[in-house]
Amino acid sequence: MNLPNPAPRPEGEIQELERVWATPHGWRLVTAVNNTVIGLLYLGVAFLFFLMAGVLALLMRTQLAVGDNDFIGQDLYNQMFTVHGTTMMFLFAVPALEALGVMLLPQMLAARDLPFPRLSAFAIWAYVVGGLVFFSTIFYDLAPKGGWFMYPPLTLKEYSPGDNADFWLLGIGFIEISAIAGAIEIVVGALRTRPPGMSLAKMPVFVWTMLIFATMIMFAFPAVILATMMLEIERSFGWPFFSAALGGDPLLWQHLFWFFGHPEVYIIFLPAAGLVSMIVPTMARTPLVGYRLVVVALIGTGFFSFGLWVHHMFTTGIPALSLAFFSAASMIVAVPSGIQVFSWVATIAAGRQRFRITTPSLFVLGFLFIFTLGGLTGVMVAMVPFDYQVHDTYFIVAHFHYVLIGGFVFPLFAAFYYWAPLFTRRMLSERLGRWVFWLMFTGFNVAFLPMHLTGLSGMPRRVWTYPSDIGWDMLNTISTLGSYVLAAGVLLFVIDLIGNSRAGNGGLENPWGAGTLEWLPNDVYSTRSIPHVTSREPLWDRPSLPQEVRDGHHYLPNAPTGGRETIVTSPINARPQYVIQMPGPGWPPFLAAIFTAAFFLLLTVKLVTIATICGVFAIIFCIVWGWGLDPGPSKGKIDVGAGIRLPTYMTGPASHSWWAMVVLMLVAGSLYVAYVFSYLFLWLVSPDVWAPAGSPAPPAIGWPLSSGALLLGGSAIVWLASRSLHRVSASRVLTSAALLLSLACLTGAFALEIEGHLVTGLGPDDNAYGAMVYLGAVLFGQLVFALVIMGLFTMARHLAGKLDAQRRVTFDNYMLLYHYTVGQSLLGLALTHGFPRLIG
Repeated sequence: MNLPNPAPRPEGEIQELERVWATPHGWRLVTAVNNTVIGLLYLGVAFLFFLMAGVLALLMRTQLAVGDNDFIGQDLYNQMFTVHGTTMMFLFAVPALEALGVMLLPQMLAARDLPFPRLSAFAIWAYVVGGLVFFSTIFYDLAPKGGWFMYPPLTLKEYSPGDNADFWLLGIGFIEISAIAGAIEIVVGALRTRPPGMSLAKMPVFVWTMLIFATMIMFAFPAVILATMMLEIERSFGWPFFSAALGGDPLLWQHLFWFFGHPEVYIIFLPAAGLVSMIVPTMARTPLVGYRLVVVALIGTGFFSFGLWVHHMFTTGIPALSLAFFSAASMIVAVPSGIQVFSWVATIAAGRQRFRITTPSLFVLGFLFIFTLGGLTGVMVAMVPFDYQVHDTYFIVAHFHYVLIGGFVFPLFAAFYYWAPLFTRRMLSERLGRWVFWLMFTGFNVAFLPMHLTGLSGMPRRVWTYPSDIGWDMLNTISTLGSYVLAAGVLLFVIDLIGNSRAGNGGLENPWGAGTLEWLPNDVYSTRSIPHVTSREPLWDRPSLPQEVRDGHHYLPNAPTGGRETIVTSPINARPQYVIQMPGPGWPPFLAAIFTAAFFLLLTVKLVTIATICGVFAIIFCIVWGWGLDPGPSKGKIDVGAGIRLPTYMTGPASHSWWAMVVLMLVAGSLYVAYVFSYLFLWLVSPDVWAPAGSPAPPAIGWPLSSGALLLGGSAIVWLASRSLHRVSASRVLTSAALLLSLACLTGAFALEIEGHLVTGLGPDDNAYGAMVYLGAVLFGQLVFALVIMGLFTMARHLAGKLDAQRRVTFDNYMLLYHYTVGQSLLGLALTHGFPRLIG
């Protein structure tokens, strides 16, 4: 491929880019979708949650400083304990990483923005509103008290009355959905908006880690979403998923929760490791040693992490064979982590003559020390006999803080100091930064190292006080003093941030002398032009590249469609394919996020009518938002440089929206696999409930056969409608009638499935079998509801002349989800109708 011709560019192109990518001002700022604006908002709110959760931690440590302390009462302590853990895990760690992804990925990929900027804005505003309301419950005695893990039966209605637990279940479930929306954006962005020439083998390590991070979210988070859905349904309607008396099992919650919870540790660690893999080569002025091995290790860590969830359940009475398998898996995962550590050490050693001790360097070195210790204690607790001794003691508290704070917070602070010049006009202070590091490093180790000894001496975790004559006072006092030193370091960082951070462009360009694309000259429109990449460190290998990009000598130096665009490339080799026309600022995503958050939060306090109204408004604003997202092929092909003309519209598998729908289907599939696991797990622990003597016989075979026939008929109708849409002469009325008929088949199949079980007399609150059968119908109904809205929306666009043989992205997405729904529903029919007959 020929590189772009370095011909001079007119100055008017820059003014046009500034006009198109201008950030709204005043109260319209909330409508902004620029990755830098909403990314900074996202990161700022996540850091605010970190500070607030840190204050709760200080209060709890003050309570535990000495024995028999009455500084905080037991009930409030339990609320603080739950909100602290929940905030750190759900409202700080994952959102902070997604925020860094939103901010840094377009810069590292030299893209103008990620492919779905309004989806990012929706996810962020929903998170901001939902997260702030959830945290505020601590001030109104409405915070949950069941721990951040919310184990049943403690969190069932009998033992946790009131709405406290519901705030956790609905609020966190909703925030997880927001995280999945962000993951879709990251996956499609990392695979499809890379600069020409940046093949997978040339991607920065941080982009690799964000891609793996988002993929892990796709497969891990649905399990906890299903678990929260089941627990909330049991609390509100009495469906016995976790009540042992009716065939449920509290251990099902632990399986689902930790299938999310242990990958969550690596979901947090991997992007942090990616940050370190970007900073270390820059400070050592040498390429990362073992790049390919590091990428393989990252993929291996992500893969192995899904086989470790029982690591948290060694003391629950599971079979010995399972103990051996999960213990071995827990130790094996240390191997790919060790590969990364050795790579960083080797890179530092390779550049030891040039390695610079800066604030980012100090936080990276502190991370290496702390995380290595956390990894060693992780191998210890992976051994079953040792875990039996220290499980539910403060040794575990020390271990996971060494892993999470050492493995995430220290790299995050390194990133703050390293990438601050990208988004501010001034660098953070090196002098204050060193004080911040030493206070945090010293305070952290003084706070958490003694907890290993406290745990080995028998102090249980999750206690609000302890007898003063048992010998734990001194260690706890030291830990509390250390926590205040750690907090002083964080406070000094906040002072540094306020004093030196000035949002906006115009700061130092590439002050660290890095080799990756985020340090190209940038403005509100990101880079002036999109370069052709030929290596992993293009700024080192081609020193003239920044000036070439600034002068517009590379791809897409202007705004040829008159709007916001970026180049879409092939997922493997990054060959240019087409130009995305992206939407600009708008009210619909913001309002949709506000009303969606209101819907979930109002359901929590049982204001069903008002919640339903808010839900309707959320759908309306989503429809308004979606109406303008399909600009069609009217712009034709445009010149992007190097003699290349690219189309401005694409349908089918080449379309970025097609990829997003496939990712969404993978998420839905993960949720359904978690449901199938839950169904079979409860059958294993309570087989008598599934037997004919324990519940009504399954519906007559005609019910599932009729439902399946309707599903297959609807799928065939959608396929025929797709074929007819290819014909320019196809009747709008005929195609719309086909869409309507497909929806009728789908809703009819759903109605038959519900009615078939009702006529047998089976109720969802009879036993766990009934609960699981009707939960399957609920999951079916969710997809039906989504498809009805999508189908009617597609019909409306077709009748309005905005859907035809070329302009068919909306229909393609509907078709993909429809065929997926048919496949999932047929599997569900086989499970709920065939399985009881098979075992009967």
